[in-house]
Amino acid sequence: MRVIITGGTGLIGRALTNSLANDGHELIILSRQPDRYKGQITNANLVAWDGKTAVSWQHLADGADAIVNLAGASIASGRWTPTRKQLIRQSRVQAGQAITQAITAATQKPRVVIQASAVGYYGPCGHETITEDSPVGHDFLANVCQEWEESTAVLETMGVRRAIIRTGIVLSLAGGALPRLVLPYRLFIGGPLGNGRQYMPWIHIADEIRAIRFLIEQENASGPFNLTAPVPLTNREFGQVLGKVMKRPSLLPVPAFALRLL
Repeated sequence: MRVIITGGTGLIGRALTNSLANDGHELIILSRQPDRYKGQITNANLVAWDGKTAVSWQHLADGADAIVNLAGASIASGRWTPTRKQLIRQSRVQAGQAITQAITAATQKPRVVIQASAVGYYGPCGHETITEDSPVGHDFLANVCQEWEESTAVLETMGVRRAIIRTGIVLSLAGGALPRLVLPYRLFIGGPLGNGRQYMPWIHIADEIRAIRFLIEQENASGPFNLTAPVPLTNREFGQVLGKVMKRPSLLPVPAFALRLL
């Protein structure tokens, strides 16, 4: 297969690239900074793009088997100032719109587009059981996820199969949330965040990659899919498991007011 990946230099993108490359597939990664990653990513072709237009790369979409859209600014890098929130939203929506433009112009369109999203689509839900049919939430992240998903929705009218991955917190020691969660425990100051009752829908990076590959290959898989472990944990429960694995206490809560300052 020839697979185009946006956001391919991130945690999920790199793991997916390695998995597909190991099986002999041709990988094209669209990146804003290809020169930065040339020495680090050697099993894919790095192609420059600006994250919001299709002109420089749309010829590559013609005849590609799949496009995996993972592009988007990190939601965990710094405080959510108005400027940061605008970047979080625009980086996702504009990337999806660019992919739509490229596929619209393609004579031989990709068989499938994997559209990234997140469980944040549903907003805070407490103890409520959530399925793919649950309604969209009303907070900032829910609005972003909804617009993110809608940015490539028109592709379905062109006969392109589209699978939406509403992903939980991806756990990997290679990056993402887990190293940040582990650090306080290494320093013997680990504990729940705030009251610890908030749920953490999570998924291991290996399961995330297997799920994405399954959705690429299964011709009848379309629509939204929640990519999380079957049983979510509260933040307090997760901390207790982490402390047990690391043989560290999980006693010192991070006050809610401190979290709001981050």
